Formats: sequence, C-alpha cells, structure tokens
Amino acid sequence: MKKIGIFLEAPPHFGGTFQYTQSMLDAVAALPRDRFTIVSAYATDLWQDHLASYQDMRKIAVPRGFWGRAFGLAWVLLRLPMGLWRSLSPSIFPMSRVMLREQCDLWIFPAQDARSYQVPVPALVTVLDLYHLYDGRRFPELADKRQLFYKKPNYANICRWAKALTVLSEIDKQQVMESYKLPAERIHVLPLTTPRYITEALVPKDFDSRYSLPHKYFFYPAQFWEHKNHKNVLRAMAALKDEHDDLKLVLVGSKKNAWDSVKEMIDELGLQDDVILPGYVPDADMPEFYRRARALIFASCCGPTNIPPLEALELGCPMALAEATSMPDRVGDAALVFHQDSVEQITTCMRQLWIDDDLCIELKKKGAIKAAAWGQKQFNQRLEDIVTGLLNAKE
Repeated sequence: MKKIGIFLEAPPHFGGTFQYTQSMLDAVAALPRDRFTIVSAYATDLWQDHLASYQDMRKIAVPRGFWGRAFGLAWVLLRLPMGLWRSLSPSIFPMSRVMLREQCDLWIFPAQDARSYQVPVPALVTVLDLYHLYDGRRFPELADKRQLFYKKPNYANICRWAKALTVLSEIDKQQVMESYKLPAERIHVLPLTTPRYITEALVPKDFDSRYSLPHKYFFYPAQFWEHKNHKNVLRAMAALKDEHDDLKLVLVGSKKNAWDSVKEMIDELGLQDDVILPGYVPDADMPEFYRRARALIFASCCGPTNIPPLEALELGCPMALAEATSMPDRVGDAALVFHQDSVEQITTCMRQLWIDDDLCIELKKKGAIKAAAWGQKQFNQRLEDIVTGLLNAKE
C-alpha cells in the first residue's frame, strides 16, 4: 500500500490555478484504495469546505509558519544552496515537520509551489506555464522584474529537485526541456480537463436578477490583462456594428489590471451600450453565461493551454479561438480560428458566428464529441498511470 499526499495552497481567487488544483484533487481522490492511501494537506482554511465531500482521505492542516516561510523565501532570493536548506528545513520550518511525519511515498503539488523543494519530500510538481520566459518581452505584465527575481530561482529549483513534473501540453513539455535542460522522461503531459463546477452547477435562482444579459451575445471571460487581447475584440465589434446593430459582447473579469484602458476604448469606439461588464463572476454563476452565449470569442495571445475553450466545449457553446495558444489543436474542427493580431480575421469569425445558425449547431455537435474524448475520468486515469510509473521506478 502506497501513501500519496496532495498539497493544497492556491485559494479560490487564484482562478485557473485553483481550478486545476480542484481537478488534481479529484484525480488523487480517485486513486484505487486497494493500492493507495491518501492524505490532503491544506495551507489555508479556504480549502476545508472543498474537502468536506472527500470522505476516505486523511485531511491535515499544515502550519504556514511565518519565520520558516520568511527564511525560505530569503534563501531562494539569495540563491543559497537549496540542498543545505532541505537538510535544515525540518528543524526550522513547521510545515516541513508536519509533511515529513506523514511519510508519503509521493507528494503531489498541483502548481509551481516553492514548498515542493523547500520540504525534502519526493514531489510530483505541475508547471502550469512559462509565460515569463516566452511572452514576457511582448507583455511586460508577465515578466515584472520584481516577480522575475523570485520566479527564476523558484522554477529552477522546482526542476532541479522534483522527482518528476507534469505539464499541460506537448508545447509546455518542449519549453520546459528547452529552458531547464531536463530529460523527456522526467516530464509527463497531463492535459487540462473541465473544472468540476462547470458540469455540476445549476442555474442560480437569482441569476436573472443579478445579471441583465442580452438575448444574444458574444462571451469572453478573462481578467483584463493586455495579453488577453480585449482591445482587438473591441475593434472587431466596432467594425461589425454598422452591419449588425444588435451585436452585444459580455466581458467577465475583475476591474483591475488593464481594466481602465479597456473601458476607455469602449467609450472611444462608442460601444457603451453594446459591451456588458458584469465584473467578477463566481464559479457557480459562470456556466450559465456559456449556456446563454451565442459564442465564445477567446482572443488570448498567450497559452499554450487555457480553460475557457474547454468549458465552452462542455457546455455547448460555439467558439472562435486565437491561434497563439495550443487550444486550436485541442479542440480541432469544433472552433473557428483567427490570428490574435488580425482584427480583420476576428471580425470575420464574429460575423460568421453571429449570422450562421447552422454553423453554430455544427460547432456544438463537434464540441460535444471533443468534450467526451477527454474529461475528468481520462484525467484521473492518466494521473494514476503517472503515479504508478513513478512509484514502480523507485522500487
């Protein structure tokens, strides 16, 4: 009998990281109990409610330990030898003592977490993206100098000390191999799946009283970062308004980052009555936005992997995607594709989706086939195969 731990730290407001962690938690919980015992270690009480439904796993709160975390951060930033820290960690870091006491054969870290190497445990770590290395020049928001000062040694230590890594796509795998000179056998592709709340959420009873959505609209859920490319979508909207005066767009995201400049462009283009801005939308409400939408317009300039297209597949929402990500390969012929820098191409895709009912029906049918091909069940089996391979290799 092998013992597997999963470390939970990302809180709900971490967006995609939190959603991926939920999928990983479901997969760990699904490991067969005749071969595995499971322990979940949570570093924030926000995880308690999410863990309540998992009856047959041990749940422990791990102390964050202010001084241990502070010393650990300083150690990383000063580029001191991590091997020495790992040997000292149990004596000065309460979290390390608690996790080591569990004597797990493997700890799973669903994101690029420093605890995966600061605590001397066998670790399987997910590297979600390398935005800061591959997209930072074009979008400085992804490569803030203060963040890079920590990110560079953090990622390097993860790749140095992890027993193995999981990544979301073959593109991610190639980027990690290229950037950190890792052999292919240490990196396992575990593609994203749709977050559980997407398929389980019911229509909230007060949904219509809280959101005044138009009868027909395009939908784009994304935080207002420059790399999310809202402005080209707005330019395409403006180009189509003379043809279709009923055109509407719903942009979901917190009012921060590049929000002010996006709002300014809406005003400049005269789209105040055509763009709906609900602000932050909780997970429980999000599925209904997809169900009612004419189509998803996903214009992000960065990837390789993104959650909204997968949610659209699951919920029967036609879509058009930027080719910059790996998502066109993932969804195949279930989406229209445009170049993220071409307002003309975005305009063409939006026009087709707005006027062609048969096209939307066809994309929905193809999307349902794609959604059925990879879901939580397949994700669970893939993780089990990875874990089993790592444990067998140890013996």
